[in-house]
Amino acid sequence: MKHLGFSPEQAEAVRKRGDWQVIGSLLPFLWPARGVPNAVEIRVRVVFALVFILAAKIATVYAPIYLKHAVDILSEDVTLSSATAIPLALIIAYGAARFLGLAFAQFRDAVFAKVGVRAVRRSSAVVLTHLHRLSLRFHLDRRTGALSRSIERGRNAIESLVSISLFNVLPTILEVALVFVILWKSFNIWFGLVTLAVVVIYVAFTSFTTEWRLKFRRDSNALDNKANTRAIDSLLNYETVKTFGNEDLEVREYDRVMGQYEAASVRTQSTLALMNVGQAFIISVGLAVLMAMAASGKMAGNMTVGDFTLVNLYMLQLSQPLNFFGFVYRNIKQALVDIEKMFDLMDVEPEIKDKPDAPELRVAGGEVRFENVSFAYDPRRPILKNVSFTVSPGKMTAFVGATGAGKSTIGRLLFRYYDVNGGAIKIDGQDIRDVTQSSVRAALGVVPQDTVLFNDTIGYNLGYAKPDAPQEDIARAAQLAHIQDLIARLPDGYETLVGERGLKLSGGEKQRVAIARVILKGAPILIFDEATSALDTHTEKEIQANLREVSTGRTTLVIAHRLSTIVDADQILVLGDGDIIERGTHAELLRQGGTYASAWAKQQKSMAVAPEDPDAFASAAKVAE
Repeated sequence: MKHLGFSPEQAEAVRKRGDWQVIGSLLPFLWPARGVPNAVEIRVRVVFALVFILAAKIATVYAPIYLKHAVDILSEDVTLSSATAIPLALIIAYGAARFLGLAFAQFRDAVFAKVGVRAVRRSSAVVLTHLHRLSLRFHLDRRTGALSRSIERGRNAIESLVSISLFNVLPTILEVALVFVILWKSFNIWFGLVTLAVVVIYVAFTSFTTEWRLKFRRDSNALDNKANTRAIDSLLNYETVKTFGNEDLEVREYDRVMGQYEAASVRTQSTLALMNVGQAFIISVGLAVLMAMAASGKMAGNMTVGDFTLVNLYMLQLSQPLNFFGFVYRNIKQALVDIEKMFDLMDVEPEIKDKPDAPELRVAGGEVRFENVSFAYDPRRPILKNVSFTVSPGKMTAFVGATGAGKSTIGRLLFRYYDVNGGAIKIDGQDIRDVTQSSVRAALGVVPQDTVLFNDTIGYNLGYAKPDAPQEDIARAAQLAHIQDLIARLPDGYETLVGERGLKLSGGEKQRVAIARVILKGAPILIFDEATSALDTHTEKEIQANLREVSTGRTTLVIAHRLSTIVDADQILVLGDGDIIERGTHAELLRQGGTYASAWAKQQKSMAVAPEDPDAFASAAKVAE
């Protein structure tokens, strides 16, 4: 997070926090470190905002003093000339002070606007950066709806907390302190102490009741997350819902959760009303006590009518920020709850980390070597057991086996989405754990079984492999992937939107987009992860021809179900029970008459009446046993 203005110590402070630590962790956003873009401008804006806060409160607190003097003059027996001269000047000064208090507050908002928006922008970038650093295991376990909701609420909470703490809490504290001093010095210490006591009791009551109400807020948030997740899941699986005719079921489940959310929200609003009544009672009692003290002083001849008015004005003036302070405190606590949830994501440590000062991977020929590799997603269920093989530079190695044999796991380990539990994976003799993850992934290109596209234009998706590539290179990649004719037929060409997850394109068209990406990336090592298993036979043959063109002269790993697609592979590895049970070329494996030969015979036989059986290896393995 260094480029976002965080030192390692500050980043750690974000992760280890209480309420005050959360507030403190926002300071780097408000006072960015040197080297952060526009750091000087942001700091200057903060300083000017603080100056305007001070000026606004001085003007606001001093305004009632002008009115006090005007009232005192008007309450005496005065001539017409003096009554129209001196009070008029004081009244004008009173109005000017009130205007300046409001004007300085608006200047503060204008100056600070960029600081607040920039803080939200940078904090969101910090969280998104961290999420992208987390392991594949985290993202496979996550609930996208709840995650996005937590981030959204956390982002809004940061904006709210930054503005509230600087624009309301600090000015309110400053105003209370100024009023306390003025009442003390103008009258006696008891006026200041009563005012301070009202503020303290008000804040204590607000704090206590808000803490009590937080459990309702947390329940409401949890149910809101649950409802949002349910809705997003049903929309992401729209076709499945429609296929089974379960629209009513999805709506009923969503409404059931929203019913629980409704009950939690009602409790939240009811307890809020109760707290507001208590706050109004405290302010009213405090105002009555101070007015009684002022009236007593007037009757005793120690105070004037203007003093009586001054005390009344100060208490009414304080009641406004205090009433708002109740709202502010509630929002601060609620914001802290929302930020806490978002910062919980920051507590999740990346499972895969680069070593300190790890070098970049240097690719020469592109040799891939697995040396006694063992791996398990769950220790109770090993996937790979001491697996060793070598993929020579520029050669093709295919991996086949029953579902769950570990074929796709090999690709995930090579991309270093997980680290091996034992052994080592090397590219050109370099252990991929000793080099940077980004350089490893830059050397790899993949065509997956199911190509998921961004809900953007086809041009954007094609160029995603190299965002800075010129349009000419993108068009060339599309031509080599044989998708250029399709783009030419589209009404909007490269600007055509592909829809959510690319659903507007067919399976074959999406695979060609994936092939174009690989071509554009120009990676020396390719992985075809069952890239044609979900396609019909005609489309499969076309895509297979594209893949052969792309892989020529490159180190290629092919994960396959359909054996007809790998007969030309330089090496075929048959996986079973976490190990390599057979290896050789297509012809060699047929001569061995083992699991591979049985699967081949079964698939050839099935082709006469039906598409190839992707589970032929499972059947062949049972026969071999």
